[in-house]
Amino acid sequence: MKDLYYKKVKIVFICLVILSFYLISCDKLPFKIPFFGSKDATAPQKQESSPVKVTGTIIAKVNNLPITLEDLNEDIESYNNLVAQDNPQLKITTKEQKIDYLKNEMIRRSLIYQDALKRGLDKKEDIARILEKTKQDLLVVEMVRQEAENVDATTQEINDYYNNYKDQLKEPEERQIREIVVPTEFEAKEILIQLLQGGDFATIASQRSKSASSKNGGDLGFIKKGTKNFKEFDDIAFSDTLEAGKISNIFKGSDGYYIIKLEAKRGGKQMTLSEMWDDIKRALIFLKQQQKIENIINQLTASAKIEVYEGAIQ
Repeated sequence: MKDLYYKKVKIVFICLVILSFYLISCDKLPFKIPFFGSKDATAPQKQESSPVKVTGTIIAKVNNLPITLEDLNEDIESYNNLVAQDNPQLKITTKEQKIDYLKNEMIRRSLIYQDALKRGLDKKEDIARILEKTKQDLLVVEMVRQEAENVDATTQEINDYYNNYKDQLKEPEERQIREIVVPTEFEAKEILIQLLQGGDFATIASQRSKSASSKNGGDLGFIKKGTKNFKEFDDIAFSDTLEAGKISNIFKGSDGYYIIKLEAKRGGKQMTLSEMWDDIKRALIFLKQQQKIENIINQLTASAKIEVYEGAIQ
């Protein structure tokens, strides 16, 4: 979760920087270049130091501000995933391409960044507000990650969950149903007698059913419970007592009187504990993580002073 957020932020930034470089010039600048905006290109520049402890393999320094191999690889991964996604030939893969990217993208970006700091751009009200908001978001993500990363589900919890909900842990059942729908109960009784005497369901459905399915001999195909959005239909069609090849009694719907026939069943297999183990474990961990974070928020809320000015919201 943390890595995904960091990458999204970096991807947007890389896109903006790459675009700005191409707008400034189509030619690559040489490796050693002065700060942008410098009045004297030959004047010595103030040495910048890294604001955070550097970990990893340092592969370059720009006015003493280090760039690590990990920074380079992360940048290139973002570039390859975004810029070169639809153009594989543009992907950066070789050592020479990585060095070129380091010199012509990352170092140039570092130079601009340092010059922006010297100009005090980070102190601008709108920029400072965005930086603070980003800081808040990153810290929230990191705290949630730390609190959630050690949560696990025990074997007993997984077993208990399966035993409590195993009736719901089945493959979706589908049934092939034929229907006959007529406007009156009298017609339905007349047709039921014909069927009980051996009449062919599909033929009678084609001749007498008022439903759109009559053109297919009343065949609805394989359907799941809820397809018809009709509770009485589901109660009959998916009843445990209705076997394949059998017909139902007459029942009433909003558009007439129904008789249905169950042609076949498929699915509905009971999933075993071993088949469901990983899914149940993931679900339990997620629920426990959510509950842990909710408990933390409740504790913080109880001791916090929170004021909401609803009247100011328009």
